Amino acid sequence: MNDIPFQLGLAIWGYKGWVGGLFPPGSPSRDFLSLYSRRFVCVEGNTTFYAIPSVETIHRWTAQMPPEFRFCPKLPKLITHNGALLPQLTAGLKFLERMQEFGDRLGPLFIQLPPRYGPRQFDDLNQFLQGWTAAAPDCPIALEVRHIDWFKADQTQKLTAVLEDLGVGRVLLDSRPIYTGKASPLLDDLPMAQREKKPRVPLQPCVTADFAFVRYISHPALDHNQIYLTEWAAQIQAWLKQGKQIYFFVHCPVEAHSPQIARHLQAMLEAADGVPVPPLPWDQLPDATALEAPSQLSLFDA
Repeated sequence: MNDIPFQLGLAIWGYKGWVGGLFPPGSPSRDFLSLYSRRFVCVEGNTTFYAIPSVETIHRWTAQMPPEFRFCPKLPKLITHNGALLPQLTAGLKFLERMQEFGDRLGPLFIQLPPRYGPRQFDDLNQFLQGWTAAAPDCPIALEVRHIDWFKADQTQKLTAVLEDLGVGRVLLDSRPIYTGKASPLLDDLPMAQREKKPRVPLQPCVTADFAFVRYISHPALDHNQIYLTEWAAQIQAWLKQGKQIYFFVHCPVEAHSPQIARHLQAMLEAADGVPVPPLPWDQLPDATALEAPSQLSLFDA
C-alpha cells in the first residue's frame, strides 16, 4: 500500500480550466500529469474505465509521478458493465497484470458496478471477488455498488460480511451535496442524465478492509460543502486513530471547483486536533497561491 496514511486527490488529472489556478499560467496539456502529481498525492484512474493504456503509456505516466504518488484505476467498462462478472475474471486479472506496470505507484483498484447489477447477482459477485482475491491477495481492490437494493439492511449486512471476509474495500460514494444542496444555476443547468451518473444512494460509511476509499461528490459552492466536510473530517480522524489508510477523492459536477474544495478539506484536517495529516504537496510549492475564481466549466463523465 503506502506509508502516507491520508491520500487526497481528484477524479482526473488534466483539465484546461485549472491552468492559472491549480496549474501555472501557460501550462501545456502534456505537463498536466506531472503538475497534478506534485500538488496531490493520488488520482482516480477513470481513464482506464474507457480504455486500457499500453505498457509504454503507463511507463511514460509513471515517469512523471513522484515516488509517493498513487494511481487508483477503475476496472474497464467492458469487464464491469457487460453482464455477469465471473465470466470476466480472466479479463480482469489480465487488466490487473497491465496495471502492475505502475509498480509502486499503483494504489487500490476499484470496481464500479452499474445500477442494474443488484443483489440478485450476489452469487456472481461473490465468486468473482473470491477468484480475484485468491489470484491477487496482495493487490487491494474496492467495490462500488449502485443498485438501491444493496443499501437495504439485510443486503448491506450480507455484502459487508463478504467484503470483510475477503479484505475487499467498500467504495463510499457521498452524493448528498448535489441532491440536498442549495439552489445553484450550475447544478440546475445539468441534464438529469448527467446527475444520474452520480446516483442518489444512502451513505454507509463502513470500512471493510484496512483502507477506506471515499468518492465525495461536492456541490460547486464551497460554503455548502462545509456541513458534509465537517462530518468527513471527523470520520477521517476516527479512521486514522484506528490505523486505517484513507483514499479520499473529490469530484464536482463543475470540475473547475474540485481543487479548491479538496484543498479546503486538507486545511480543515491540518487545523483539527487529533492525528496529524501530511501536508498537501500543492501547499509546499514556492509559488502556491489560492485558486482564482474559475472561468471555464466542464462536466466529468465518471
